[in-house]
Amino acid sequence: MKTTNKHKASMNRKAVLLVTLFTTSFFTSAQSDSSEQVEMKGTVGTSVMGSVQSTFDNPWAMAFLPDGHSLVTEKAGTLWLLDENQQKRFEVSNVPNVTARGQGGLGDVIIHPDFASNNTIYISYIERDEKDDAFSGAVIERATLTISDSGAKLSDRKLIWRQSPKMTGNGHYSHRMAFSPDGHLFITSGERQKFTPAQNMAMNLGKVLRLNDDGSVPKDNPFYGQGSVTEQIWTLGHRNPLGIDFDEQGNLWAHEMGPRHGDELNLIERGRNYGYPTVSQGDHYSGVKIPNHEDIPIFKSPELAWVPAISPAGFIIYKGDKFSDWNGNGFIGGLSSKALVRVAFGKDDEGKWKVEEAERYEWGKRVREVEQDSMGNIYVLEDKEGARLIKLQLPELW
Repeated sequence: MKTTNKHKASMNRKAVLLVTLFTTSFFTSAQSDSSEQVEMKGTVGTSVMGSVQSTFDNPWAMAFLPDGHSLVTEKAGTLWLLDENQQKRFEVSNVPNVTARGQGGLGDVIIHPDFASNNTIYISYIERDEKDDAFSGAVIERATLTISDSGAKLSDRKLIWRQSPKMTGNGHYSHRMAFSPDGHLFITSGERQKFTPAQNMAMNLGKVLRLNDDGSVPKDNPFYGQGSVTEQIWTLGHRNPLGIDFDEQGNLWAHEMGPRHGDELNLIERGRNYGYPTVSQGDHYSGVKIPNHEDIPIFKSPELAWVPAISPAGFIIYKGDKFSDWNGNGFIGGLSSKALVRVAFGKDDEGKWKVEEAERYEWGKRVREVEQDSMGNIYVLEDKEGARLIKLQLPELW
């Protein structure tokens, strides 16, 4: 999840006025409505119902504004603004042009912790090399989202981060973002299916990165002063981390797709090396075995791993009262597993983390994204064309 406590603050008077002027006449009708119900069958017997709000083509990410509107990205390059019911939408203008190939296109979207006063958002997308578009890399822009009686648009766009260097191929960009409680911007950067960049400190590939909100590097980063790319690094040794969130205690968690099986959920700790490609809980697709983390204990082991794979995408740690039994649980979208995976966090008598899969909710669809709004509602976005945005319902509403 990409919100902090500050995100729950009310919008200032100017922002409220702008949203008020932005009447429903500017929204186009969605392709579905909340009358369509989905039963998500739990693997340990607890089913969950959901109501379909909208449909999209290849959506990738979602973020909620403080007033209940939301933003949804589609990989081909469209950014949608949805109304408070997530059922009507309007296309946001002046979005970066992207060329969607493979796993890359328009990616993540999050809001600034002080969005209520500055209307600032962040978007990630894939940039092709001007001289040879076989080379590409993820970039992040900071922009102002303006909502008025004439529509919604981005302005004051500024590129604040690039993957370095650009690589061939169209996979493992990662480019997920989250703000820490103290206002730092964390970014996941995949190793681009090249393996060794994850351990190369001259590259920001295969890393989790920490920046200031303007893209500058905090002076207390673990490798500060060791080069403009190296000093961005918070942790290294990652493959394709596609979900990142903070728990209520301020701990940072990230999941990543393993090679052939061996997906991971990691506690992200300053300066640690998570071992890829030297170690993994899975093997290469070629069948070549990779040593496990326990075989070379100098590397940080995952708190939870999946063999066989779940193919994780999207991630929140739930912070709300609407589903009080789930407060503090993690929710992960499963692609190949076609499920919403719920994870329980705890500690044993010695204070060591005890992280376990609690349940899977299945309805035969790949899940791309999971998000929570400021009211405690949980939404999931399916993957691929015709993907549905589904709002989970309380049992008394079933």
